[in-house]
Amino acid sequence: MAAGARAGCRRCRALERDKRRLERKLARLARENQRLQHALEHAQRAARRQAAPFSRGRPQRQPRPPGRRPGAAYGPRAHRPVPTHVDETIEVPLPRACPACGGAVARERVAAQYQTDIPPVRPHVTLFRVQLGRCLGCGKPLRGRHPRQTSPALGAAAPHLGPRAVALAADLNKRLGLSYGKLVALYRVAFGLPVSRGGVCLALGRLARAAEPTYRGLIEHVRQAPVVAPDETGWNVAGTLRWLWVFATAEVTVYAIQPGRGFEQAAAILSAEFAGVLERDGWAPYRRFTQAEHQSCLAHLLRRCHELLEDAARGQARFPHAVRRILRGALDLRERRAAAELSSHGLAVARGRLEARLDRVLAGRITHPPNRRFAQHLARERPALFTFLRRDDVEATNWRAEQAIRPAVVTRKVWGGNRSWAGARTQQILATVLRTCHQQGRDALALFAEMLYRGEPSSLVPAILGRARSP
Repeated sequence: MAAGARAGCRRCRALERDKRRLERKLARLARENQRLQHALEHAQRAARRQAAPFSRGRPQRQPRPPGRRPGAAYGPRAHRPVPTHVDETIEVPLPRACPACGGAVARERVAAQYQTDIPPVRPHVTLFRVQLGRCLGCGKPLRGRHPRQTSPALGAAAPHLGPRAVALAADLNKRLGLSYGKLVALYRVAFGLPVSRGGVCLALGRLARAAEPTYRGLIEHVRQAPVVAPDETGWNVAGTLRWLWVFATAEVTVYAIQPGRGFEQAAAILSAEFAGVLERDGWAPYRRFTQAEHQSCLAHLLRRCHELLEDAARGQARFPHAVRRILRGALDLRERRAAAELSSHGLAVARGRLEARLDRVLAGRITHPPNRRFAQHLARERPALFTFLRRDDVEATNWRAEQAIRPAVVTRKVWGGNRSWAGARTQQILATVLRTCHQQGRDALALFAEMLYRGEPSSLVPAILGRARSP
């Protein structure tokens, strides 16, 4: 009886300990649940509003003053340069007498001040008196054509926008994101040029047809490039979610609006046999380019480490800390290589040590589910993590694609996308030519004007890439 009572007491004490342990665990889970609910509510509110003028959080008690910091790291002190030419000179004499005391005034020196302004703009209208006739032999109707004509249209369609006006509209709309309505207002106020939204839309479609051979030529250039950075983002076409792809190289950027974001859409631009290097994020379809080398974006991986560390509880931060140290070590090696502090052999040895460290970290026992998912992703991306340490022409991140896609994201926020696939086609062609001209330091407006002057569309890729970059 006594032994049974003692055993019962031990069982009761054990159950009491288990009860207290479960109560503590329940309280901890309740606190974690409350924290996650607050975080979810904050994220949902942030998703339903624009970034400004709302604050991103509580203001700091002692915010840093705006502007650049004084000291050696201030950077170059820029100012408006003196104009290279002067159109008008105005003499500004001294007052006859001092306005304070009425005394005489003596001139000491003359100082120069420059004022650069926009002159009043008056549209330049050209009248083409087109001669019409007929062949006396076969009776075929004939008409004259001047090299400065951009369209053969006559009759009701005879008045149309000139090449510079159309090219500027393309730049304002496709590169800077100005809507058709604001573009119409700008042309009326700044240039005294009456245009309509429909007229601008039709003119840009005509320009896109003239630029299509150049667009195809730039796609071929991307397919032959040694290194390409791809990326994609959502894009509306006719009210339906589609995808805007970007393929950026050091010389060329190509945009393509596609119905999906899979391997087939990427291969439609790059080709399935692409054999260069892809600087890309961890999106799975990119791994299907089996003939290409790959570089996974380290910025995305470091960002994921930061997110895991923010949410990590006790014992859950060791794995993301270790991965972050390895990735930062790889970036430090890149900087040392750029500074010529490492020989080729030294770089190879240091890279091998980093790879071995990463393999040991991935081979360890990882129990936290988010960490385990991240480890599985790193294992899949393992061959693509340190390509940039083996090749000097490969970047550690996909920054080229991110920078190229950013203007499109701003444009999407302004007017949403395209109302039709014809508009999407115009968008991708003109945005490609504009971005590539910007990379090459070319005058896109002059290039568009040349496209419109030509009777038959033809590729102007050599004109974009063939000459030396302007200073």
